[in-house]
Amino acid sequence: MEVPLLVNDFLRRAAKLYPDKVAIVDGHQRFTYAQYRDRVNQLAHALLALGVRQGDRVCILSPNSHYFLESYYAVTQIGAILVPLNYRLVAADHEYIINHAGVRTVLVDYEYTRVVDEIRPNLKSVVDWISADPAASPATPAGWTDWDKLIASQPTTATPEIDADENDTTSINYTSGTTARPKGVMLTHRNCYINAYNFIAHLRIRHEDVELWTLPMFHANGWGGPFALTAMGATHVVLRAVVAGEIYRLIEEEGVTFACMAPAVLSTILNYPDKANHNIHTKPRVTIAGAPPPAAFIQRLETELGWEFMQIYGLTETAPILTVSTPDFHNATGTDYARRSRAGVEAIGVDIQVLDDTGKPVPMDGVTIGEVCARSNVILKGYWLQQDETDRAIFDGYFHSGDLGVWDEFGSVHIVDRKKDVIISGGENISSPEIEDALYKHPAVLECAVIGVPSEKWGETPKALIVLRDGATASEQEIIDFSRQHLAHFKAPTSVDFVPSLPRTATGKLQKFVIRDQYWKGATRKVN
Repeated sequence: MEVPLLVNDFLRRAAKLYPDKVAIVDGHQRFTYAQYRDRVNQLAHALLALGVRQGDRVCILSPNSHYFLESYYAVTQIGAILVPLNYRLVAADHEYIINHAGVRTVLVDYEYTRVVDEIRPNLKSVVDWISADPAASPATPAGWTDWDKLIASQPTTATPEIDADENDTTSINYTSGTTARPKGVMLTHRNCYINAYNFIAHLRIRHEDVELWTLPMFHANGWGGPFALTAMGATHVVLRAVVAGEIYRLIEEEGVTFACMAPAVLSTILNYPDKANHNIHTKPRVTIAGAPPPAAFIQRLETELGWEFMQIYGLTETAPILTVSTPDFHNATGTDYARRSRAGVEAIGVDIQVLDDTGKPVPMDGVTIGEVCARSNVILKGYWLQQDETDRAIFDGYFHSGDLGVWDEFGSVHIVDRKKDVIISGGENISSPEIEDALYKHPAVLECAVIGVPSEKWGETPKALIVLRDGATASEQEIIDFSRQHLAHFKAPTSVDFVPSLPRTATGKLQKFVIRDQYWKGATRKVN
């Protein structure tokens, strides 16, 4: 008998086979897989009692928590659609997303109920307001229903089976908005199921693994972590906020073996001054995505800490894993750190092409730039209520990522820029990540971003924005001269600004459009 690929099968299996194993560690709370399943069933029954039905949208606004993990299975179990929200957005952004998605029920962490209350009068589709607070005596705000009290009287048995198809939408994940207004990415059960398989295969997820959740769970369904780790009956260790000391404590005390994180978090780990005071017995596998880290970061992680590095590449629209970069037949020793920082080779079941403007593959020479395109079972169903955007992204049989890259003779892809981030100076295409990689070699540079700024002579030229390390100093000319030692002169920045911080999304991606807007105000033409 053919059985559809439904993500709820992951928790069903884990709870059946490993009911007494610790599934979730969240602060002082620990839940076994049986308890995890029971709470999911109770929430599913509670949502049905409220009137939530198949196809309805239920959003969750929360930092990482056991509640978040429960929502992934309870909402989809009854055929409703989960809308994970980025808790770092402002109230107006939440208003747009909740209204655009037509959310019926909101699940909100106690710290963010006030944010939602600001926009409550404008949320016309919302019927139910549920607050999650792990305190023994939660101070539930007026107008909110406490999550734990809501589910307390509900049965722990499974809800009635529904007629579900693997091509049904299981979540609507709004893009991080690095270049424009967020779009609602519709991911299906099949998308997430196949992605979980690739997560397990390529990142070597085992039953014995203990994952530390430094990555926000809302981001592209946690890259598939709620599904892949649960499928294998591994343990989720929840981190509510990225604090270096807490990361090291949990790795030490919980025996963490695996973590996914953005490059900015990796930088936090590498630059934590007290790391030598922690006795780490495991050799964690650290997976990075969101932006390629400098090769020097990878080398430091493996040589200084003895941890293992893996790079993946993908988008919210691809559920998200498209490529994987690990030591392989072409880099068996793993010491080619520059190659390790690339996006890597296509994952199982993914067909990657790097195409020119005519739709033809560019040469596999590691130099010629094209757009990274893909076809796979992990590609989104479409953008919610935005068919025009769907048609612009999926055509000629491929999803077009908007990322520009090169590939080598082995099929290893290296992302060089976003289409909108290429700097065109005097007719030359300049890759801003290439300049950034060079700048990270300077000992005073903690973070950097490179954009194009207006130039009467060249159209635009590269500008570097730099965050200096604590106690470090550097001058504009020093940075420019350093760049010219490592790059062709036409690629080197022509100006440098030193800034206290850089604007990023919740997953560590640089919001270059925010930076760029500062320098293009009043310009009659934006080159990009």
